[in-house]
Amino acid sequence: MPFALRPYCAPDFTLPQFANAPDADLREAPKDQTAPPNFHAMSIYPEYFKIDGKWLLAEESRMDCVPVYAGGRIEVREFRLLKKGDLVVVGRTENCEEGIYVHPDGFREPQSTPADVFAFRQNRSRETAFSRDYDELYSVLRHDREDGKIVWVLGPAVAFDYDSRNAFGRLIREGYVHAVLAGNALATHDLEAAYLKTALGQDIYTQKSQPNGHYNHLETINRVKLHGGIPQFIAAEGIKDGIIYNCEKHHVPYVLAGSIRDDGPLPPVFGNVYEAQDRMRDQIRNATTVLCMATTLHSIAVGNMTPSYRVMPDGTVRQVYFYCVDISEFTVNKLTDRGSLAARGIVTNAQDFVVTLSKALGLV
Repeated sequence: MPFALRPYCAPDFTLPQFANAPDADLREAPKDQTAPPNFHAMSIYPEYFKIDGKWLLAEESRMDCVPVYAGGRIEVREFRLLKKGDLVVVGRTENCEEGIYVHPDGFREPQSTPADVFAFRQNRSRETAFSRDYDELYSVLRHDREDGKIVWVLGPAVAFDYDSRNAFGRLIREGYVHAVLAGNALATHDLEAAYLKTALGQDIYTQKSQPNGHYNHLETINRVKLHGGIPQFIAAEGIKDGIIYNCEKHHVPYVLAGSIRDDGPLPPVFGNVYEAQDRMRDQIRNATTVLCMATTLHSIAVGNMTPSYRVMPDGTVRQVYFYCVDISEFTVNKLTDRGSLAARGIVTNAQDFVVTLSKALGLV
């Protein structure tokens, strides 16, 4: 059966609850970076606001931000980007009482059997069978390779193994990666693997620690800086494989967000956390599928900035698919606990996941 996106069911604005609802209350921000009292905070779901009798959808949303009416549309802004005088929607009801409507059922999950009040194994764990999740993921990736934007959020684990690095390189080459969000460690150890065939000093094939291998990531960072940057390093040292190499070769953007624990760091790493957040959100704004793998903090960060829907250039509203892949049940479940309710979790080893995915997509 061919894959098809689940259709979006918009609210029926002719119903009395919408027709009789008041306009949303707009109040000026009292100062920069400060919302007025009783501000409305966004969720991951489509949200509509009644302005001058017309219901407007917030087209680019983000959880824990505020809706601002500007230029005839609803803009969703981080608190730190508010300016004094911005017209912020206030009100904390969600069912039209204050001209605000949160629409959680726009993409209705098909229910093959009635859900029991009590049932076993409703959460994601090592005992969960993920075969249906994999099947859906293969279809989603094939669809969005041509008709969407696939963003990967990576921890360094995927760079620690010979096969997983090669498999992810194939995913990039074949168009299944449109952007990569990561930290200093992913890029450092991937480039270390390409340059010295180790990751954190361990041979990427045998996993055996090499003599003085704990220097290797520092040697790699130092060499990148000597050459003036990653593209220059790749050219000067004859690098021919890996995640960052393929991103550079195939013009796939990558954002490296800094950490307090970073060594070096590599020249492209954003040391200012808010600048990194802005660059990450630039890539998330038009993402239609997001896969977070083997990184707790980056997964939660991206989960918080990814809504459950996307307004496409033709005006249609489509579902955003969000997957969290991690060997730790804690990470997979914490993402949901932090508000990313639409996330699908897959509990497995990151290296095995990438290799399995590459094979299933016929990229061997």
